[in-house]
Amino acid sequence: MRFHNLSLFLLGSQIASTSAFAPQTVQNARTSLYATNPQQNVVDTIESIDATVKGALSGMALAAALWTAPALMAGTMDQFPSVASNDAFSSSIASAKEMASGSGTRVNKDPESLLRYGLPIKNKEVRDLQKSIEDIKINVSSKRKSAALDDLKKARGIINTKESKMTASCRDAKVCSDILASMKSDLEPLEGTLRASVDYQSGSDQERKALDDSYLTQDKIQKKLTTLEEQMIPAGYQTPVPSDYDDLPQLKGRATVEMVVKKTGGEKFDIEGQLFNEAKMKMIIDGYAAPVTSGNFVDLVQKGFYTDMDIQRSDGFVVQTGDPKGEADGYVGTPSKSVGAGKHGERLIPLEIFPKGDKGPFYETTIEDEGRGGEATVLPFSSYGAMGWAREEYDPNTGSSQFFWLLFDSDLTPAGKNVLDGRYPVFGYVVEGADFLRDVKEGDIIASAKVTEGAENLVQPK
Repeated sequence: MRFHNLSLFLLGSQIASTSAFAPQTVQNARTSLYATNPQQNVVDTIESIDATVKGALSGMALAAALWTAPALMAGTMDQFPSVASNDAFSSSIASAKEMASGSGTRVNKDPESLLRYGLPIKNKEVRDLQKSIEDIKINVSSKRKSAALDDLKKARGIINTKESKMTASCRDAKVCSDILASMKSDLEPLEGTLRASVDYQSGSDQERKALDDSYLTQDKIQKKLTTLEEQMIPAGYQTPVPSDYDDLPQLKGRATVEMVVKKTGGEKFDIEGQLFNEAKMKMIIDGYAAPVTSGNFVDLVQKGFYTDMDIQRSDGFVVQTGDPKGEADGYVGTPSKSVGAGKHGERLIPLEIFPKGDKGPFYETTIEDEGRGGEATVLPFSSYGAMGWAREEYDPNTGSSQFFWLLFDSDLTPAGKNVLDGRYPVFGYVVEGADFLRDVKEGDIIASAKVTEGAENLVQPK
């Protein structure tokens, strides 16, 4: 169902799968990113909220509730946490040590940056280099040209003086040296276009072209940075997963999935006035941060499960799919012995949460239930198009095949207040084509979903 003039409270109260996203009352909400009852009566939901909350909520409380209880977000989905809980309110308003949405006043919304920070590497020098290179992009975007030139100088200095410390962490030092040399070479034309932009009149076509060229060169450099950091992952590294889940597919590394969504009846996607026949999205699926969740998704993509499936929810907060036609709320297949099957034979997977600083994920419980509310996760819900796994709110092991793209809004999700992190796993990001999510609507069809890279990293149960 679609929401028009509902409050942010309703928008934030539920992220659930199509059959699990429709709470009957706030107390009994089966909040998960499941939405099997699209005809849920919104009036009943509002009345139940009134009966439970009792009283007017301030604007700040509403903003906090948005992230403490995604369970009531959509009447069609009952797999998110409920807003009525006092614990939920206190956890959202309390000051956090370092929430996964970011620390300080600036939220990291760059999916490729987040993926780099999510790599299992330990090298201070390359992280310093990463910050300088990424700050160039931020400053170019805001026309802070002098600051961008300062960042470029820092990046060049790190490459010149810290190369040996960076290559010492690489599986092949020669490969990393070559990458660093190439990055250093690219800094020269970047410096040239940045300096040219300083000389041009603000707002002129010449300035715009110089900044556009700078942006493209920076993107080229940061992609080489990603390759450099991937070289620092120890040979044979695999995120540790308990043997209890050996009978579920697992992704031992990363994979790339490309998806094409189309509208019915020949309609086009309208992105800021520009029309497109289809929406093409490229997603990086991260088996380092979520090996079981990512493995489950990649396995289903390879099985063709999502091909020709419709989009089942699009409410301005999330876009969601994965609920097949028929009684089942998810993929019906051989269940795991540890997690079991759903009521209609769905293959279920455990909730998988990986806090920063831990050696691996923990399973079958939320970060709050572990007494660690407010801690950051390896991959946060802070990027537009972050991919999360849907489940019922009160049962961590009810995810099957339903997932969602979060339409992240920094105004509604300030740094230090994102409590989706640690309740639902982020297993990937849209790195190309995320803008299409703005016009993906219920009823649109996934024309194709394919694994284009990293299929060899999928490990099937023995």
